[in-house]
Amino acid sequence: MHQKVALLVLLAAGLLCLSLTPVSRAEDLDLDVEGDDMDVEDELDLGLAGADEEEEEDLDDEGLGEAPPSPKTPAAPKVIYKAPEPKGEHFFAESFDRGTLDGWVLSQAKKDDADEEISKYDGKWAVEEMKDSKLPGDKGLVLKSRAKHHAISALLLRPFTFDTKPLIVQYEVNFQSGIDCGGAYVKLLTETPDLDLDQFVDKTAYTIMFGPDKCGEDYKLHFIFRHKNPKTGEYEEKHAKKPDADLRSYYTDKKTHLYTLVLNPDNSFEVLVDQTVVNSGNLLTDMTPPVNPPAEIEDPDDHKPEDWDERPKIQDPDAVKPDDWDEDAPAQIADEDAVKPDGWLDDEPEYVGDPDAIKPDDWDEDMDGEWEAPQVPNPACESAPGCGPWKRPMIDNPNYKGKWKSPMIDNPSYQGIWKPRKIPNPAFFEDLHPFKMAPFSALGLELWSMTSDIFFDNFFITNDRNAAENWANDGWGLKKAAEGAAEPGLASQMLTAAEERPWLWVVYVFIVALPVILIVLFCCTGKKKSSALPAEYKKTDEPQPDVKEEEEQEEENAEEAGKDDADAEENNDGEKDAEEEEVGEKATADEKLEDDILRRSPRTRKIRKD
Repeated sequence: MHQKVALLVLLAAGLLCLSLTPVSRAEDLDLDVEGDDMDVEDELDLGLAGADEEEEEDLDDEGLGEAPPSPKTPAAPKVIYKAPEPKGEHFFAESFDRGTLDGWVLSQAKKDDADEEISKYDGKWAVEEMKDSKLPGDKGLVLKSRAKHHAISALLLRPFTFDTKPLIVQYEVNFQSGIDCGGAYVKLLTETPDLDLDQFVDKTAYTIMFGPDKCGEDYKLHFIFRHKNPKTGEYEEKHAKKPDADLRSYYTDKKTHLYTLVLNPDNSFEVLVDQTVVNSGNLLTDMTPPVNPPAEIEDPDDHKPEDWDERPKIQDPDAVKPDDWDEDAPAQIADEDAVKPDGWLDDEPEYVGDPDAIKPDDWDEDMDGEWEAPQVPNPACESAPGCGPWKRPMIDNPNYKGKWKSPMIDNPSYQGIWKPRKIPNPAFFEDLHPFKMAPFSALGLELWSMTSDIFFDNFFITNDRNAAENWANDGWGLKKAAEGAAEPGLASQMLTAAEERPWLWVVYVFIVALPVILIVLFCCTGKKKSSALPAEYKKTDEPQPDVKEEEEQEEENAEEAGKDDADAEENNDGEKDAEEEEVGEKATADEKLEDDILRRSPRTRKIRKD
């Protein structure tokens, strides 16, 4: 009983954890941030304390001579925003806290391969706070238009050159209204003499493209770089493998997420979301198509010979059809052992016209033909085994063999699957350092989206890991702390989860009903009453189900005891008889001995007369 109850409790707890896992995922991620995040929270606490002290001083100044106000319920703590400041070496840092687009260039170009109506890059951009901002004063770049082309870019402090230090690119995205179809990726524009940010379009040369993209149910996180062929000088896009992690929540939870790309001089790369690695690999082995082409290729001029035999099996040419093989035998024959069931109605049709049917008033026999009542099952056949002409059922023909075919044997002329011969690849090259890409000098966003209000913030490009972490903690870390402070309680989270997944209502009902069921099991059911003692039987004189059994057992015991006593008495009688015989014999012997003694005694002798 206790094991069943424990299993029910464990099952309920597991279902509850499963229901809350998607909702509390962000809370779990909050625990992963260490180091500087603690400093951020400490600063928040200090800021809150300072604000409270200032409010108390103001109240003291204003309320001199007045009675102290009644205590009020303390308000929820608010996170005070502080603009991040870049620390360490960096090439680009933008937090948009100035509230303007100074330094950014809006594209005035048109797309070449689009209709005139939508070819312009006329999508609107704005610098503003998020619609549901948890940090008053925190501003970012917002894509304002839907179903339009957007293009905006800004120059770096100085061009980034790939040498002996890593490249770290990170920025924040919040899909405030969700995302149906559109991208939120960035492009690092290649440094070229003819780079004109005013004419920034989709075909503008870039070195790296990185960031989230979604259309339909295809959730992507791009990492693409353009590699220069050392032989031809042409550039080719190389795409990183698709991440194994589930990216859906980053597009649907309407929270701010931090996207980070790390490229190392040893050709390794990492893609992180919220400082958690979701994809990693090597530029030489994990890109499609590969950076280096194969050393050999198939000869395009090689053709398969006409007499090449690729058949591994052929029909035996020496096989002969057996004489008793009947190819014309049917697959099924009538069962000759079948007998027509008794009561079969041969003269009754299986279907008859519906006697209740009536010809429609608008029936035109000239147009529709002669009207006939619809067919219904014959009611006379309901109680009979069948109606209509009886036919023997069909069964499989035991003599059926089908069409004769020659058996298959190994092909003695088999030469294998033909493949063209390999030749050296004339376009082969080997680049062992694809990390050394073309330098870039600008960052741009060239996007099309069916959803508006995509929020971008805190762009940062550096070659110093510590500088990137400090920037992330001062910017994204502050947002995460504010969102965590504003998180709803457990009940609200459960309701939100149930709205997204209606089947969770069943789990909640089960969890609520489980304690009631357990109470009923414990209170209304218990251990069986122990059998009454004999004294209770005497006191109550009520018949009990086990009295007869006890009485029978006692009678049996008494009978066995009587038998044992009888046996013991017989044994005792035998022993007594034997003892009495021994005593009698002894007494007789004693009497004889006494007589002998008396006869020999002088006192008993007769006096002789002489």
